[in-house]
Amino acid sequence: MGGGLIVGGGFVLESLGMVSALGAGVEETGRRMFLGDTSGMKPLQGLAGGDSTVFGFADVPFPPGVARVDALLDAAMSQLAPELGSLRGEVPPERIGAVIGTSNSTMEEFTDSSDRIDMAHPAERLKEKWGVGGPAWAVSTACSSSAKVFASARRLLADGICDAVLVGGADAYTRTVVEGFHALEALSPALARPLAADRDGISLGEGAAVFLMRRAAPGTDGVFLLGVGESSDAYHLTAPDPEGRGAEASMRAALADAGMEPSEIDYVNLHGTGTTYNDSMECAAVRRVFGDGTPCSSTKPMTGHCLGAAGAVEAALCWIALRRGRGMPPHAAAPVDGAIAPFPVPAVGDASPVRTALSNSFAFGGSNATVVLGRAPRPPRAGFLV
Repeated sequence: MGGGLIVGGGFVLESLGMVSALGAGVEETGRRMFLGDTSGMKPLQGLAGGDSTVFGFADVPFPPGVARVDALLDAAMSQLAPELGSLRGEVPPERIGAVIGTSNSTMEEFTDSSDRIDMAHPAERLKEKWGVGGPAWAVSTACSSSAKVFASARRLLADGICDAVLVGGADAYTRTVVEGFHALEALSPALARPLAADRDGISLGEGAAVFLMRRAAPGTDGVFLLGVGESSDAYHLTAPDPEGRGAEASMRAALADAGMEPSEIDYVNLHGTGTTYNDSMECAAVRRVFGDGTPCSSTKPMTGHCLGAAGAVEAALCWIALRRGRGMPPHAAAPVDGAIAPFPVPAVGDASPVRTALSNSFAFGGSNATVVLGRAPRPPRAGFLV
C-alpha cells in the first residue's frame, strides 16, 4: 500500500493471447467456453497403481528441444504479435516489462534431465524472444501465482517504471506434479465436478494467458484491472482453512482495493477445484461476502486446474465475457449441491449482462489472491495506489 502516481484512466488490459484445453486464441476460447465445452479434457493413463484421470492438454505444437512451458507461452505470445509490433514503434524496449506466474515452469525438463528447475524461465523467455527490455520476473506461489502478478504489473505502470507490461501466467503438463496430486488423493478419476454433492477431486490442466496491460487515457474503452486482493491462511501446508477466512479476506481486500461494494460485482469466478474441502470453504466465504444472490461458477471442468497459470487463464475467461458484455462463463459440471452453493450458477445459454467480475485463486500454503475486472475504470482515489 502507499502513494504513487495517480492514473485517471486506470489500467487497461488491452489485448490477450491464450491457449488452454479450450483452444487457442480469444475467439475459439470464447466460442467453446460459452458452449460449456469440456472436450479438451482427455484421459490420462498410467498413473501409479494403474489409476487414471483426465487432463486438460493444450492443442499446440511442442517442438523437440523446446521446454513445454516455452511452447505454451510462445503460442499465447504469437497472438499478440501485431500489438507488440505496434508497441515497439512507440515504446522503447526498456519501458516494456513482464510479470509472469508459474508453478511448474521447467519441472518436466528437470525430471527428464536431472538438471535444475528454473522458476524464472517464463520471464526469461519473454526477454530473450519477445522483446521485453524492462523489468521482468516470475511469481511462483503455486496456484495463486498468476493472480498475484496483476498487482506487480500495476505497480510498474503506476510508478512510471514501464509504459506497458506483459502480465499473465504459464504452466505445463508434468508427470511429477500429476503423480504428486495423485499421491495426495486429490485427483478425480473422471472429470472434476465442482460444487457437486459427489465431488471427489480435481482435474489438472495446462495453459498460458498473457495480457498487454497499460495505463489508460481517460475515455478509453476496454476491460480494466479494478482491484487485487491477497491474504494468507497460515493454516496448513496443503489444506485450506475450513472456515474460508483467508478466502474471505482476499475477496474483501480486492473489493476494498477497487473501491467497490459486493453488490457491484456481476459475476464471481470461483477457484472451484472440485475437492470437498476447497468447495465447501470457498462457498462459505463467498456467501459471507456476497450473500446468495451473486452468480458464481467454476470454469475448471473446461480447462482443468492450470495451477500456476490458473489465475491468468480464469481472468482471461472473465475478460472474454466482459468484452462480450453478456453471458457469464457457464458452470459445465454435474448438478450443483444447493446445500453448499445456493447462489445462482450460470448455465450454457445464459445471456445476463456482465460489466464486473471477480476471480479467485487459492494455493497450497494458504496463499490467496483475488482479481477484480470491469468494463469501466474506477475513479482514482487521492494518495491511494496498490
